[in-house]
Amino acid sequence: MKGSLAIYNALKDSGIEFICSVPCANLKNLLNLIENDNSTFTHIKATREEEAFGICAGAHLAGKKTAILMQNSGIGNSINAIASLYKTFQIPTLLIISHRGDLKEKIPAQIPMGRWIEKLLDVCEIPTYKPKTPEEGYKLITYASDYMERISYPVALLFDALYWEFDQEK
Repeated sequence: MKGSLAIYNALKDSGIEFICSVPCANLKNLLNLIENDNSTFTHIKATREEEAFGICAGAHLAGKKTAILMQNSGIGNSINAIASLYKTFQIPTLLIISHRGDLKEKIPAQIPMGRWIEKLLDVCEIPTYKPKTPEEGYKLITYASDYMERISYPVALLFDALYWEFDQEK
């Protein structure tokens, strides 16, 4: 669980208080860590990614530092929320994104969004970082959580299939 643990610790150490998530197989260990920590995070499970964006916008307006955990396909579902809500009202949130449809993907339907995700984030003007190791993931999350507040806008971290292999190590 080295990869998930690095993300979990970075979220904690960055002062993230409110997390909204949409399930993804790659995020399951991270979601279990968050779910078992009732003292650090308020965690809301969303049914769709644009719902998570709406919930986190409300939490931000209530003074919380927020993060959304999701699969990259959820960005496609959330373009309007990003453009009309987050851009217009300058709402920061940290996006922890499982990058499906890239290396080692076994489900063909995941591949188009996997190939387009970086372009979509660029079109949305969301700064994006791609950590390759748990140590780099920890460091980039702590930097990105400060940066999102300075720019009053989301910052994304894409974690590919190779990153999640750190959870498989014994």
